[in-house]
Amino acid sequence: MEHLINNRVKNIEISGIRKFFNMVAHVEDMVSLTIGQPDFPTPEHVKKAGMRAIEANITTYTHNAGLIQLREAAADFYRKKYHVDYSADHETIITVGASEAIDIAFRTILEEGCEVIIPGPVYPGYEPIITLCGAIPVYADIRKTQFRMTARLIESLITDKTRCIVLPYPSNPTGVSLNGEELKEIADLLKDKEIFVLADEIYSELVYDQNHISIAKFMKEKTIVINGLSKSHSMTGWRIGMLFAPQYLAGHILKVHQYNVTCATSITQMAALEALTAGIDDALPMKREYQSRRDYVFNRLKAMNLEVIKPEGAFYLFVKIPQAGISSFDFCIKLVNEAKLAVVPGSAFSELGEGYFRLSYAYSMDTLSEGMNRLERFLENQ
Repeated sequence: MEHLINNRVKNIEISGIRKFFNMVAHVEDMVSLTIGQPDFPTPEHVKKAGMRAIEANITTYTHNAGLIQLREAAADFYRKKYHVDYSADHETIITVGASEAIDIAFRTILEEGCEVIIPGPVYPGYEPIITLCGAIPVYADIRKTQFRMTARLIESLITDKTRCIVLPYPSNPTGVSLNGEELKEIADLLKDKEIFVLADEIYSELVYDQNHISIAKFMKEKTIVINGLSKSHSMTGWRIGMLFAPQYLAGHILKVHQYNVTCATSITQMAALEALTAGIDDALPMKREYQSRRDYVFNRLKAMNLEVIKPEGAFYLFVKIPQAGISSFDFCIKLVNEAKLAVVPGSAFSELGEGYFRLSYAYSMDTLSEGMNRLERFLENQ
């Protein structure tokens, strides 16, 4: 009866990141630099807050939007860190990870045939949801702009069907982030246009050489901000996201969230409350370590004469494949077979990622050192 399955579901694919990770996971003596999983444990005080919640029987449904004290902490976090004011009561929703937040945002604003402009190469989690909504992803080729989404590039792609622009910065896979001037130019472009911005800021606490700036600071009334604790507090498995939007929009998104998951888990919400209050700066020591790893891996790659842009945030490097006439997938398979080193083919990040590979430096220095040694030997033998 497979012919009865929704065609849109049949036509989307499992993430290329996970597909490649699963393909090489069984290989013995493999050094894998594939997954964006922080190698730090969840902070001890956050784990204990989750344990206390279980012991205190905080195991029931919460308000659909999340515990009010957590929404207040989330709004306070954005006010203190990024100078954007959101109402805890009407503009803040606690979600099951940033992924659910992206899903409910798109399902609220997208309709059949409308268009969404997304940068390419890009994290593969947007296009499938856009497609499932019956909307059309329109890729902005950012390869010639140092992987930066610019106002000029956006302007060239806007049509009367454009409903949303996706700004995923700091970026997975490139590590690029946008500065205040660039964001203001985009906000000025969209000032008189009925177009939403979805700002995926999940890596906002991992920006190295400048402070993160949210485009919501310039155009809150049209912006849906996505964030969460997976990267900032190494809480990937806890599944806590945060969605911020102006009241007129958040109320509709909340309806989709309610029928999707009812609410985020009460236990995880209590852990998140601890993370956003007592642990508001928990990301800082992790960020310092990631910055050291970034500098080490970047310098090693440059010493190999590889073409790569120094990341401004997140924990990825997007590297130009040095060999002509080979696909990114075939290059990465060759790297697995000959060097026992796994990275992610650039094609996992849309067709515009072809010709590159992504490596994650969310691994120990020992692992990164061995990975760079294997890559160097591999290149010397080509």
